[in-house]
Formats: sequence, C-alpha cells, structure tokens
Amino acid sequence: YGAHIIHGAANAMYLPKVIQFNAKNEIAAKRYAEIADFIKLGGETTEEKVIFQLEKKTNNYRHIILYNNEPIGEMNYIDLKDNVCDIGIKICEFSAQNKGLGKKILSLFISNLFDKIDYKKIILSTDLRNLRAQHVYERLGFKKVKIFYDSWVDQLGQERTSVCYEL
Repeated sequence: YGAHIIHGAANAMYLPKVIQFNAKNEIAAKRYAEIADFIKLGGETTEEKVIFQLEKKTNNYRHIILYNNEPIGEMNYIDLKDNVCDIGIKICEFSAQNKGLGKKILSLFISNLFDKIDYKKIILSTDLRNLRAQHVYERLGFKKVKIFYDSWVDQLGQERTSVCYEL
C-alpha cells in the first residue's frame, strides 16, 4: 500500500484548497453557501459561509475500512450542529465492490452513530447518477430531500449534480 492514498482521504486533504480556489468564482461561492445553509454550518454572508467550510476541520472524523485485515475503503462523519452528522463511505478496492459489504458496513456505522454517539439525524449525498448508492441508501431508510444541480465538477471538467438524503 506504501504511498497509495485512499480516494476519500485524498479528497479530505485537498477539499479546503479546492473550496478556496473555486470560491473565487461568484457562482461557485453561492453554491458553497447553499450547501453551508443545508448542513447548518452558519454564517450570514456568502463569504462567511465559505470561510466556515474552510475553517471547520475538527469535526471531521475519518475511518479506514478493513476487511480481512486489508484496507478496502474509507468512511467519515462530520459533526454538525443539533445532533446531526453528515456521512460518507467509499469502497475503493475493486475486488471488494458489489458484494454487499458497503450496505453492511454502512448499516453498522449508522447504528453506532445513532446508538453510541447519540445523533438524531444523519445526512449524506451522492452523485445523482450513482443509482446503486441511492438504492442502498433508500433500502437503509434514507429519504431523498434535495437535489443540488451542477454542484461540483468532476476530474474531466463536467458539472455534476448531487442528491441529498436524510435518515
């Protein structure tokens, strides 16, 4: 595994720099402010909301997913206000994908967040085209609450749409 960095961990390291760069564009800054409002980060102006996303680092908890003592992915949760957290999960190892592990791991993760950390609501988002993930989230009881059109740009420069869920 050496110098290999799991996709989600790499995203976490670079995300503040990406937000800072993209927020120079007025349209992107307004999108970040809309996301900040949705996840209740605070701030009055668009600029404050973007800065809040850049400065709020101590509330993000990352975990490496091990299966048979091998790292296969990562999951995280961001502690928001009012007993709410935002979660993410990614099975990065191709040989571990499409085996139902994501649903099992996510189910355990959610149970722990509700039962041991006492969250009252969990939110998450995914690419609108990721129908497999949406199916898993809905089977676990998540409800679709909002769609953010053209909310991010992929590695090929294509605008993508996110769908947000709550449980």
